[in-house]
Amino acid sequence: MKIVGIICEYNPFHNGHLYHLQKVKELYPDSLIILILNGYFLERGEVSIISKKNKTNIALLEGIDIVIELPFVYGTQSADVFANASITMLEKLGCEYVIFGSECNNLDTLHKITDYTIYNSKEYNEKVKKYLDEGLNYPTALAKAIDIEFQFNSNDLLGISYLKSIKLNKYNIKPITIKRTNNYLDTESNEDIISASNIREKLNNDIDISKFVPNTTLPFIKKISLNDFFKTIKYKIITEKDLSIYLDVDEGIEHRLKKVINECNNIDDLIEKTKSKRYTYNKIRRMLTHILIGFTKEDNFNLTFDYIKILGFNNNGKKYLNKIKKDLNMPIVPFKESLTYQYELKAAAIYDLITHDNNLEFETSNKPIQF
Repeated sequence: MKIVGIICEYNPFHNGHLYHLQKVKELYPDSLIILILNGYFLERGEVSIISKKNKTNIALLEGIDIVIELPFVYGTQSADVFANASITMLEKLGCEYVIFGSECNNLDTLHKITDYTIYNSKEYNEKVKKYLDEGLNYPTALAKAIDIEFQFNSNDLLGISYLKSIKLNKYNIKPITIKRTNNYLDTESNEDIISASNIREKLNNDIDISKFVPNTTLPFIKKISLNDFFKTIKYKIITEKDLSIYLDVDEGIEHRLKKVINECNNIDDLIEKTKSKRYTYNKIRRMLTHILIGFTKEDNFNLTFDYIKILGFNNNGKKYLNKIKKDLNMPIVPFKESLTYQYELKAAAIYDLITHDNNLEFETSNKPIQF
């Protein structure tokens, strides 16, 4: 039996994710699939339109064997942090493969780019900074720094971060790619398989999305975004004396936030008035999420990787977890003193302000969903 890992946010779980799972099962029909699942607030600073509990239920219904939590403190950071935490958990759980979507679907190219960023890291980082300062966007700056003709799309960028984690940590996980069939930035296509961002855009415009998601997904979707928390974020920006204590609030941007906040009526206004060559939409959304939850630089520095939380499993997953439990050498139930766990509780409680789903009860019970 092959142990296969996948890493997803399921915002929402759609036909493309279903296609991904079908391809995994075609590649490895006798396999156990472990999902690392991001929760309420996501890597690009977005808010999940399906709760963590419901995403776990959907994953189990669609044939995933074990669902593992990617904690807020890692899941809302840059691609490298997001990827390293996810890959580390898969390694500890005995995964032999990680299978991810890729626009280029060329592992040789992704390996070459990853090796360059690792073995020429100082030169590479200096070049990226230089090109960003010149006004180039991040993907273009990366390509120019490496001197390669390559279109850095979202899944390929994340894939490079997965490879970097595997190589730097010398993990025994083999990466496998599946060709991505749509563009993350495309918000207009009406094919059966479209991106999650396209689905969310259609949802915001009150367009029927039932064609693009499985029946398991549709009942759980809520029309929610970071803008629903705007008043809370605005209050914190106005009243907090020092915003620079929060993660990603750097280079004096806290002064800009305080200067423009009273001119803004929503998140888009705030981002538009704050963005710069160095501060992209995604980076600002992540920053605002960290301000909302109160995630400080000091706490980020003091984080320790101190548990792996199991969100759900089926019978096959239960057998496998019982088999590896003795060798895991890590708690599978969070302890109250854990910074990681405390932030997970805060994220759930704040998410509940809008959804009223009592996700905090799901977090504090620490009872995996058994399917």
